[in-house]
Order: sequence, then C-alpha cells, then structure tokens
Amino acid sequence: MERIWRREGLKVPQKQKPRGRLWLNDGSCVRLRPERPNHVWSYDFMSAFTHDGRTVRFLNLIDEYTRECLAIHVGRRINSNQVIDVLADAMIEHGIPEHIRSDNGPEFVAKELRK
Repeated sequence: MERIWRREGLKVPQKQKPRGRLWLNDGSCVRLRPERPNHVWSYDFMSAFTHDGRTVRFLNLIDEYTRECLAIHVGRRINSNQVIDVLADAMIEHGIPEHIRSDNGPEFVAKELRK
C-alpha cells in the first residue's frame, strides 16, 4: 500500500506505536474500580449541534458505583471556573468523593482545577 501511495505522490503516514493497555492479560483492570457510593466520580464533556449549527456543550458528572448522574451543566462555552462551581455544588449536595476521574481535556488541566 505504501508503494502505491509513494508512486501517486501522496504522503505516506508515519507508523504509530501501539498504545499501552489499561488492563492486564489476566482480566484485571489497572483503573481504580468503585466500591461504594461516593468512592469514584467521573466527569467529561459531550457536544451537540443546534439546528442553526452552533455547538452546545454538556458537562456530565456521574457516580461510577451507582451510575447516578450527579450534575449536568449546559452551555455554549464552559470554562474551568464553571467546572469548579458544578463540582462544588455536587459535593455540597451529595458529599465529597474519595476520587475524581477525568480525561486530560483542556478544561480539566487548568491550574485552578488542579488545586
């Protein structure tokens, strides 16, 4: 395939290294598994488009053990201060979790949020 790409003058993509697995071969998982309510919360963003083509974003916060949705925050733009406010409100209402899991999106790596 690469030979055909080169012959046609196309740029051949670099080979990517395989990613490391999050689990081991014996079926166990490296990730922390929730054991009780308020043990592990996770939060992430989802996006959708309105009828006029504009983006709307949803911040979803769930308890991984009960799979209960603790908060949904909707907005066109959601910054780190709004994420902190949503987390604080959920902690007041549901208690403080032992662990919070998120990806490394730009909203979650802000200096204010890491504190």
